[in-house]
Amino acid sequence: MSGSETGRRDGRGGATESPTVALADIVAARERIRDRIHHTPLLSSQTLGGRIGATAWLKAENLQKTGAFKARGALNRIESLSPEEKARGIITVSAGNHAQGVAWAAAASGVRATVVMAETASPSKVAATREYGAEVILFGPSTIEAFAEMERLQRERGLTLIHPFDDPAIIAGQGTAGLEILEDLPALGRGLAPDTIVVPIGGGGLIAGVAVALKEQRPNLRIVGVEPHGAAGMYTALRAGDVVRLDHVETIADGLAAPFAGALNLALVRRYVDDVVLLDDATILAGMFFLLERAKLLAEPAGAAGVGALLSGAVAARPGSNVVALVCGGNVGLDRLAGYLQALTGEG
Repeated sequence: MSGSETGRRDGRGGATESPTVALADIVAARERIRDRIHHTPLLSSQTLGGRIGATAWLKAENLQKTGAFKARGALNRIESLSPEEKARGIITVSAGNHAQGVAWAAAASGVRATVVMAETASPSKVAATREYGAEVILFGPSTIEAFAEMERLQRERGLTLIHPFDDPAIIAGQGTAGLEILEDLPALGRGLAPDTIVVPIGGGGLIAGVAVALKEQRPNLRIVGVEPHGAAGMYTALRAGDVVRLDHVETIADGLAAPFAGALNLALVRRYVDDVVLLDDATILAGMFFLLERAKLLAEPAGAAGVGALLSGAVAARPGSNVVALVCGGNVGLDRLAGYLQALTGEG
């Protein structure tokens, strides 16, 4: 691992000592949501495999409902609410993908949703969240301020919180993507099991759930998380041994720009994840460009971080191994996409 960020301890307390999400919870989540989400494809990439010296696979969660894995956890959480909690209405905070997942799941379940997003959130993600039926409140220049406003509104309005990552039901829902990888790869890979899974990290809900789903069944499998240098909440928390709120977040990967890693997420990562590495924005964009040009997949920067890590060598593939990069989202507006492509190609 390399790099670090500084911050202050989160007043909510440190990581829990014992994980509270088990494989059985993830299996139950799959049964609860499987008829309403996509079982996303696991795609081979010979070009990526040739560059990293391994057999490469892409778990295409950019093709999930609402364009990201977030629909899994949001639906599982909302479907787990009591009638009283649903009646009060729900609230969340998000850079955009969780916002869309919650808005979609709330509409599907007949629940009123309020979503707080930073004023700098992607216009396309804001528009999509509103189109799914949620009330969107734009507040502050980053997710740091948006989190604080969400907490204030939750208290003021008495709404039920759907946390974007630090919640057992959210984590269990995200973990269903891991179950699909283990189901699909042996058939596609002629009986081969995965050796390494590379997972992007924002607040840590995805990697926590996937890690439980995979490591409880394949203890020797290697799981590596990737985070931006400018939003290294999990990396910093692992070194501090406690949840740390970052004083500043800045990355092109808005889907990974959580201001802290969740306490439960941290506990699960400490138990199940083998390594967490940091990436600069150029490496993330290189992964995005590769997916678009060679795999014909449109991924947002957050979704391409795992591929960028493999291409750059930040995550080294063992020669001849079976490697899966989780492409966690594809929600990128056309205006931002044009800017990213210009930056990558040097045009414009």
